[in-house]
Amino acid sequence: MDSFELDDLEPERRKKTSALVWNVLTILVLVIILCVISASLLIFLNPYAGINPFPPPTLYPSVPPPTITVTPRITLIPSWTPTNAMQATQTPQAANIPMMTDTPAASGTTMDVVISTPPGGYSFVPREGSPSAIDGSTFHPDVGCNWTGVAGQATSLNGESVRGLFVQLGGSMPGVETVDSLAMTGLAPQYGDGGFEFTISDKLVASNGTLWIQLLDQQNLPLSDRIYFDTYNDCQKNLIIIYFDQVK
Repeated sequence: MDSFELDDLEPERRKKTSALVWNVLTILVLVIILCVISASLLIFLNPYAGINPFPPPTLYPSVPPPTITVTPRITLIPSWTPTNAMQATQTPQAANIPMMTDTPAASGTTMDVVISTPPGGYSFVPREGSPSAIDGSTFHPDVGCNWTGVAGQATSLNGESVRGLFVQLGGSMPGVETVDSLAMTGLAPQYGDGGFEFTISDKLVASNGTLWIQLLDQQNLPLSDRIYFDTYNDCQKNLIIIYFDQVK
């Protein structure tokens, strides 16, 4: 009786042990499958995750194409209209560009120059023989006697024309109590590359030392003394020529 019972219990013990092993293996397989699914889902959402054994190549940010900037090679000097210097709200900027030129010779009547040089002197002084009066038809053949003007140019130490300096015309004349106009060297190339010109009147005007011109820098500081000159009621003397030479 006892021997039968022991033989009968032995298979049941083996069955329980085998079932426990399979249960543990089943749980282990389920855990592994869950881990694999989680890892696959993480890699799908973030291919660059550290657990991905085959991450995709790193993408570098694209470089934007360079912006094309058109730079003008030539800067044109705007046309200048003489205006009242006291009413000007903006000061046109112009670089001093020395250029080689041949100075046209001007012959005519030579007038006295009224110059009071301060201590240290000015950078520009009138050339010997300036001011002089000539026939305006030399430069304006179409106006005849119906015009009075003053013109000239500025020349540097080495004899080159200087552009970009302000030239102020001031004073008074018969019928006009105040004359105040502004021009710039380089805008009247018929007198040289550093040439300037003022139209005083559209008729012949005679005056006696009541008009003057003066060179100014970009800050409106004087570069020369005021050069006084006469005008004439004469067709052969209706254009006053004044050349400025740099001395320092």
